[in-house]
Amino acid sequence: MAMTLMLIMIVLLVLGFPMMIPLTAAALTGFYMMFGGVGQMDTFIQQVLGGIRPASLIAVPMFILAADIMTRGQSANRLIDMVMTFIGHIRGGLAISTATSCTLFGAVSGSTQATVVAVGSALRPKLLRAGYSDSFSLALIINASDIAFLIPPSIGMIIYGVISETSIAELFIAGIGPGLMILTFFSLYCLYYATVNKVPTEPEASWSERLTATRKALWPLMFPLIIVGGIYGGVFSPTEAAAVCVLYAMILEFGVFRSLSSKDVFIIARSTGLITAVVFILVGVGNGFSWIISFAQIPQTILEAVGISQMGPMGVLASISIAFFVACMFVDPIVVILVLTPIFAPAIEATSLDPVHVGIVITLQVAIGSATPPFGCDIFTAIAIFKKPYWEVIRGMGPFIAMLLLSAALLVMFPQIALFLRDIAFG
Repeated sequence: MAMTLMLIMIVLLVLGFPMMIPLTAAALTGFYMMFGGVGQMDTFIQQVLGGIRPASLIAVPMFILAADIMTRGQSANRLIDMVMTFIGHIRGGLAISTATSCTLFGAVSGSTQATVVAVGSALRPKLLRAGYSDSFSLALIINASDIAFLIPPSIGMIIYGVISETSIAELFIAGIGPGLMILTFFSLYCLYYATVNKVPTEPEASWSERLTATRKALWPLMFPLIIVGGIYGGVFSPTEAAAVCVLYAMILEFGVFRSLSSKDVFIIARSTGLITAVVFILVGVGNGFSWIISFAQIPQTILEAVGISQMGPMGVLASISIAFFVACMFVDPIVVILVLTPIFAPAIEATSLDPVHVGIVITLQVAIGSATPPFGCDIFTAIAIFKKPYWEVIRGMGPFIAMLLLSAALLVMFPQIALFLRDIAFG
């Protein structure tokens, strides 16, 4: 049965169907194989609806809406300008500014694809004018956007938290350490690249320009303070923080900056609605699919076949890392989290692994996979936004993927990279 369901998904993906179609087809086929008809279809429908019922999922469309408002407004550009004035003049400073801007925008959007659009559209032309190759620029933007999946808020962490019943607040704060570690690696590589290729430095901004840029960025910089400070100060939950972010984004862009008008409301609402619909269809059908494979004992069969029951905690984490990384090279990250998390749940529980640590490992792996050839979703976002051919987009990926995999290995071996802030906040 497992091979049949996998074959259905692969064939439909190769034929070009959007991910919701292969997942739905596989789920319905599995249901028919188990129950032999549609007589108990109401049970499957209940599982699908149950997948989108958790209140925590309300945060997903809220963060998508907030990111859309900020991307179309001035918040993203103000953050980028502030970073540029402080580090744009050092060797490799423009590239480091790009990675830092991805991190900051990730702290207000939670989406890798939104970060590719917002930061890439603004900084790629500057990178090219400064002397960086297009392959380096594209690879930097795509892979630095992975940090947005780790720095809170993170849509991937919300989905994992709902599926695994893990505290989303703990996941959020645990992602900060790995995110900063990756930013450090990328910054060092940018310095090395600029030095070796003799990329000219940018003119140094005056302190007056820095103060002006910082003053303009103060309002957008409040987003991470609202999210992190509000959640860990006990003011509101992660879901409530998402709603507050939407309100704050609307006040900024429509009221303070006046960068958007009433004409933009429909465009933003339609965009958010379409993305949310796709996400929720995937979450609902994914929950139904997970119920079917659990009912059929497929997770236990697969784990026994690979001998995971004989593995210790490190072996289980290594298996999880490989499985999620490889899967996200072909499939949407949300689907991978929905399908694979229940499969590995028995092994995680048996080895008494910290579910927060596991969640951060999974989040990092799906972020890496989503930017890795052949079919990482961020690659195709970049192709659509920058109008560049596939091979040119992926040509400079190698060093960044190597640094991300090194970060993933360090995270597996040293859990405190993720957990030290969690322990401080919730210890």
